[in-house]
Amino acid sequence: MREAPAVLAQDLTKHYQVALKGESLLATLRHFFFRNYRTVKAVEGVSFAVYPGEVVGFLGPNGAGKTTTLKMLTGLIHPTRGQALVAGHVPWRREKAFLKKITLVMGNKQQLIWDLPAVDTFRLNAAIYEIPEAEFRRRVLELAEMLALTEKLHQPVRKLSLGERMKAELLAALLHRPQVLFLDEPTLGLDVNAQVAVREFVREYNRRFGATVLLTSHYMADIAALCERVLVIHQGRLLYDGALEGLLERFAPYREVGLTLKAPLPREALAPFGEVRELEGREARLLVPRERLTERVGEILNRLPVEDLEVREPPLEEVIARVFQNPVPAEGA
Repeated sequence: MREAPAVLAQDLTKHYQVALKGESLLATLRHFFFRNYRTVKAVEGVSFAVYPGEVVGFLGPNGAGKTTTLKMLTGLIHPTRGQALVAGHVPWRREKAFLKKITLVMGNKQQLIWDLPAVDTFRLNAAIYEIPEAEFRRRVLELAEMLALTEKLHQPVRKLSLGERMKAELLAALLHRPQVLFLDEPTLGLDVNAQVAVREFVREYNRRFGATVLLTSHYMADIAALCERVLVIHQGRLLYDGALEGLLERFAPYREVGLTLKAPLPREALAPFGEVRELEGREARLLVPRERLTERVGEILNRLPVEDLEVREPPLEEVIARVFQNPVPAEGA
C-alpha cells in the first residue's frame, strides 16, 4: 500500500480583489469614496499529490501561480477555496509541529543577517527550533561539509559571494531537518558552477534524508538534473502532471537532428528533411517528427554531405514554451 502524500492539494484556489482606479483627479476622488474591484485569479482549482521522497519540478512562466501555490502550501496565505495537507497538517493553521517539518527557500529573499557571520543566523534558528547545542554543532558541520562551506561560516555574510550566500541560506533553512522542502528559484542569479553545486546538494540531501522536494526554477537544467516528475501551471491552472519524459512525448512529438556538414548548404536544401531551427556555416539543427525519424535520417545520410549526425531530444526550454503556447488542461486537473 502506498504511503500517504507528503503534499496534497485539492482544488486549491486563490483569488484577489484588486481595486480599479482611473488616472484623473475626478477618478481619484471617486475611488476614495466608491471603489470598484476586479477579481484576479492567481490560482484556480489546482490539485496534485507529492509522495515522500519525491523531487518534483513545478514549472510555469512568471505570474503563472507557482509562488502563490507555494505560499498556500506553507501557510503564508489562506486559499479562497480548496484544501491542502502538508506532512499531515493543514498549512494555514501554522501549528508548531508543522513548522518544524517544512521549509521554504526563495532565491530572491534572504534570512541571513547581513553584517554578521552566517553561523550567528544558524544559532538563532537553532534556538527557534529548539535544537540542542551538541546536535546543532553536528548538523552545521554535516551540512557545511555537504555544501563546501566549512571555511566560510565565520565570515560576515556581506563578504560572501552570491553562490556562497545561497549555500548559507540553504544551510539555515535545513538546520531543523525538515521533511518537506519548498524551493522557489534556489539558483536564481547564480553562475553555472554555483547552480551545479546547489543542484548536487539538493540531490544528496534528498538521497541522504529522504526529504520531499517541490522545486520551481526557470533554469531547465535544474529540472532535468533533479526531477523525474513535473507539474506545469499556466494562468493559475494545472496543465500537466506526470513524468518529465512524458512531457517531452506529449508536447514535443519530434526529435532534434544535429548535423555537421562537409560543406555549407542553403536553408532550402535542408528544408525537405525537417524544420530548420538553426543553420550557421556547416552546423545545422532540424526538427523531425518522431514517427518519421528513421526514414528522414536515412534520407539525410543518402542525399546530403554529412560529416557528423546526432539525434537527441529537443531542449526542455523549447518543450515548455510549446506547452504555454498551446495550453491543454491536465487530465483530472
